Amino acid sequence: MSLLIKHPLFQTLSELRGNPRAAVLTEVMFGIPYNLFYPFASVYMLALGVTDQQIGAIASLGLVLQIFTALLSGAIVDKYGRRLTLFICDLLCWGVPCLIWAAAQDLRYFIAAAVMSSLWRISHTAWTCLMIEDAEERHLVHIWTWIMIFAVCSAFFAPLGGWFVGRYGLVPTVRVLYLFGFVVLTAKFVVLYIYSHETERGKQRMEETRHSSLLSLLGEYRSVFNQLLHSKPILAALSLMVITNIYSTVSGSFWGVLFTSKLGFADSQISTYSALRSIIMTFCFFILGPRLTNLRRFRLPLWMGFGAFFISQALLVFMPPRAVFLLVISVVLEAIASALVSPMTESMLALSMESKERARISAMVYLSLIVFISPFGWIAGQLSAIDRSLPFALNMGLFAIGAVLVWIIGRARLTITPTEST
Repeated sequence: MSLLIKHPLFQTLSELRGNPRAAVLTEVMFGIPYNLFYPFASVYMLALGVTDQQIGAIASLGLVLQIFTALLSGAIVDKYGRRLTLFICDLLCWGVPCLIWAAAQDLRYFIAAAVMSSLWRISHTAWTCLMIEDAEERHLVHIWTWIMIFAVCSAFFAPLGGWFVGRYGLVPTVRVLYLFGFVVLTAKFVVLYIYSHETERGKQRMEETRHSSLLSLLGEYRSVFNQLLHSKPILAALSLMVITNIYSTVSGSFWGVLFTSKLGFADSQISTYSALRSIIMTFCFFILGPRLTNLRRFRLPLWMGFGAFFISQALLVFMPPRAVFLLVISVVLEAIASALVSPMTESMLALSMESKERARISAMVYLSLIVFISPFGWIAGQLSAIDRSLPFALNMGLFAIGAVLVWIIGRARLTITPTEST
């Protein structure tokens, strides 16, 4: 017990107060329902008659719409506050789509859900500001690590979804999981709203923008965009996040499709491997994370992470059907890679964004990110229609580029460390 108390992650958790504490501790209420329905999303769409190309097109449609919501997010968050914006947009971008997905009959429902869920970029900007603006910089990596721990630990419940799928069938079970998601996610949004408060910077921006229209606030983005273009640390972090977000888009849309069709496993087994991934990630967060995820020495964990990602995707591309052992190795390597890369890239970006303009800079960063990644849902859909393994060959190429980018960033010293930012 004393070793746990002294562990850096638990020390950070005990030291968190206010918004960072509320944001971190409520994340498990997001992770449980999300990890119950998300692994089955693509095969659920296939079961309702949606094709590979349409799955990819829906993913790209959502990303294109997010360009506009990301553009609006900074102005909306500044004018109406982080806390209120987060509460309203969370209900619209998660609660409403869960109801649409639960009632889905054909392609039209998934398009409608994609339109509503695109608002999550506004929600994400508000949530990031609410969590980070009052946090101490020394806690940033561990805050992001805890967010991911609670998210992946929630996937331990995923095999329960697989059991229900095996017993009651895919479509009826997933409909119920989406309804369960609506209830729990709504409760999460209410709890976070009650136990959070507007940040000091949020209050300042609300006062500064009280008499300004959203249109005039959007007109101020030119200067913010110039700041982004001239910030090498932001561009460095953004380049890495482009890689990881394309991977997330491709894998999230087509891993289940590959798993059931090309690899020949049952729908109900999807959640078992999702849970295994989560167990390994959680273990790595506690064991590898504190030793390797140091912002002053970022190259080694990122190289290790991109290397593990590359091998995991290569196994998916080349393994024969029903090769359980190789699939387990792929899932384990992917989990290790995620535990190394995700907290590091998120923390690099959070630290590089100047706090006084965090909302608008965050909006422009994520707008740029979406512009880069939006074609890849469609591209992956076209590749999957040719061969279900091709989207993962695309991931292999991305991770090779990521490793090169880490070398360039490290050689040019393009990042900010916590001591440099104070």
